[in-house]
Amino acid sequence: MHRPLARIPLRSIAESFSHLHHGRRIVAERLDYSRTLTISTGRDVLWNGAESTTMNLQIQIVKALKLGKRGEASNLLLSLGQGNDVKGADDFVHILKYCATSPDPLFVMEAWTVMDEKEINLNSLCSALMVQALCNGGYLEEALKLINFLKESHGIYPVLHVYNTFLKACTKMQSMVYANQCLELMERQKVGKNEVTYALLLKLAVWQQNLSVAHELWKDYIKHYSLSIIPLRKFILSFSKLGDLKSACKTLQYMVALVIRGKASVNKSIKGKLYSSRLDIPIPLNCELGLKKLNLEENEQSVPSRYCENLDGHVVSADQCTNFGLGFGETKSVPVDGLNIDISTPVMELLRCSFTNLIYACAELRNGGLAEQLVLQMQKFGFQINSHVYDGLIRAIVPERGFSSGMEILKSMQQRNLKPYDRTLATLSIGCSKALELGLAETLLDQISVHSHPHAFNAFLAACDIMDQPENAVRMLAKMKHLQVTPNIWTYEQLFSLFSNVNAPYEEGNMLSQVDAAKRIKAIEMDMANYGIQHSFLSMNNLLKALGAEGMTRELIHYLHVAENLFCRNHIYLGTPIYNTVLHSLVESEESQMAIKMFKNMKSCGVPADAATYTIMIKCCKILRCYRSACALVSMMLRDGFYPLTITYTALIKTLLEDDIIDEALNLLDQASSEGNELDTLVFNTILRKACEKELIDVVEFLVERMHQEKIRPDSGTCSSVFTAYTNCGFHSTAMEALQVLSMRIICDEDGSCSEKTKFEDDCIFAEDEGAESRIIQHFEDSKEDLAVALLNLRWCAVLGFPISWLPDQSPWAKRLSTNYTARIGAT
Repeated sequence: MHRPLARIPLRSIAESFSHLHHGRRIVAERLDYSRTLTISTGRDVLWNGAESTTMNLQIQIVKALKLGKRGEASNLLLSLGQGNDVKGADDFVHILKYCATSPDPLFVMEAWTVMDEKEINLNSLCSALMVQALCNGGYLEEALKLINFLKESHGIYPVLHVYNTFLKACTKMQSMVYANQCLELMERQKVGKNEVTYALLLKLAVWQQNLSVAHELWKDYIKHYSLSIIPLRKFILSFSKLGDLKSACKTLQYMVALVIRGKASVNKSIKGKLYSSRLDIPIPLNCELGLKKLNLEENEQSVPSRYCENLDGHVVSADQCTNFGLGFGETKSVPVDGLNIDISTPVMELLRCSFTNLIYACAELRNGGLAEQLVLQMQKFGFQINSHVYDGLIRAIVPERGFSSGMEILKSMQQRNLKPYDRTLATLSIGCSKALELGLAETLLDQISVHSHPHAFNAFLAACDIMDQPENAVRMLAKMKHLQVTPNIWTYEQLFSLFSNVNAPYEEGNMLSQVDAAKRIKAIEMDMANYGIQHSFLSMNNLLKALGAEGMTRELIHYLHVAENLFCRNHIYLGTPIYNTVLHSLVESEESQMAIKMFKNMKSCGVPADAATYTIMIKCCKILRCYRSACALVSMMLRDGFYPLTITYTALIKTLLEDDIIDEALNLLDQASSEGNELDTLVFNTILRKACEKELIDVVEFLVERMHQEKIRPDSGTCSSVFTAYTNCGFHSTAMEALQVLSMRIICDEDGSCSEKTKFEDDCIFAEDEGAESRIIQHFEDSKEDLAVALLNLRWCAVLGFPISWLPDQSPWAKRLSTNYTARIGAT
């Protein structure tokens, strides 16, 4: 945060602009343009004559400023102004130069005040340094006023370098307002632009994520300049950051063409900075210079067509390619399609960086195919693919093709004795976690030397949550603590999902589990507080879900109020999903009155209800056994623009079946289908259970065959309802036949085939060893409950002596159901 200029004990800059003496000379001493450029590049100023007293005072002032002795520096500055050795603005250059680079805009204004009192006219160099000091110090408004003031009162028209300095500060501070004002001023003064200006405007376009501006700058640039490798590099970088891979690749083709043709001349400064050796002449804004664009058909050489497809509409052949020397710096002979081209090291460095930037842009946009092509092109240029390039390639490929492709690249790196970056290993570990390969993901995590962020750990915890393996999550948390990895909110979102609910699936909460859950929640929240992390929507939602699953209604309402206070205090809208979570938990706990009260509060407070809200409240009507209220909710739902979904019809059917109205439930099933809803197993099982309870065999058989006709795979619930219906009616043989057919339909594909038939028969159904049941139970642990139940059913049938057929549709029972269904549909 910079200090306001008004704090200096002298006149403010605004006062300086308006109260300087108007009787002094208007035309200032002006330095020529080359001297300004010399200062701007950080080179030493050429002084005439021996070191004077004024120079000694300037050195003392700069030394005092470096030591933080501003009072002493101010006194020395007054002494300098009161002395008789001061001849002009050049006697302040050393001070202004330090203030421009440090930066120290406050002392610049003190120096200007002394110069004003001494009636010393500013020159172009001093004014440029003063503008630079203000810009580097963040005083853009004051810098712009100074530029205008110098033009109006001193007759000093700042050169392009001054405007570029101002634009650079606008880029750094991301201020489009001042940048636009500067461009308007440049246009009025007809200052023009050079390659530095284009680079700065490109940065502003990237910051604004404005691709159209970048394209306009490109069109304007090639209109006035012949292509040069350094500006091309900046355009490639800009297009890459803006996500325009097509334009970035096109520009890279231009760059490669320049390199092969020997038109890329780059030098390296003493400080290691690359710069073009050609003269950068500013282009007037309102002048058509007619400079030609790069024409690859001109001169005597051409380039391989793969590097210049569609460049200016010309495609040239490789027949005339010869060797080119680039002249500056160390050169390297590079084979390209059989050609040995001498390319300087700086040029190769720029070319490598451009390829690498584009590969990383492919990683951001998940374009692994293009990334691979770029790597192949780099190899054709003779580049040794290093760990940095491989990192970009893996990050581009893994999200698109999965971790296996990334592991192949990692193996290739290891064969070349290349050590992967930590972020490369983290990317692969995240890919393994998403594929639920926890073992490999953990192995890759263990290879990371420095963990700078917890993303890979968060992905592992999310996989543990999906696979219901909290023990692996506990071990990974211990590793995070040991490695001192700082968690973030995503870490805690996973922790609340993993550990807030104590009971395993299908178990209800009890007093002991509720106490344990409360302890876990408190521990997680204390850890959040230690890191200064507040709840997010997802972390709070996961917490509320866990409390609801444990049946902790009082705590559920308490945390809802906590969420309301937390998000409202931060002026954040809490959102409907949070309320839906609480409503769902209340309905599941059969707290119907609390759910109704909360629903009314939502409506009165202006919280919009969505389709999920109405579906939850329709489920609440089942508890109340009030179908009329459910229909009223459907009317409200339609008025709010939401159409009933399959889950909504399921809730309505459950409400109807509470009063044993099966015929109307079947009508609702038909209506749901006619409205384009995709019916699922759950809605059929809902009616099947009631038909089983009422021993309505005809309804059971009709629903089973309709599921088969609509290619809806049965599940363990379907098997249970159908088997129970037949056994309750005394049809035991039919019950076993139906159980076998439905179990086969669970295992087999839609066409009746089963790729693992032999494995299931040998290892599960007909196996005689003691481990057969254990192998079947293993499917429960892999979250394949329906498959496990189907295999147990078939094994039971085999043990009882019933023949096992892998053609379920050929069963007499299945054929009879199909015939009856066809006849019933034909009759309607």
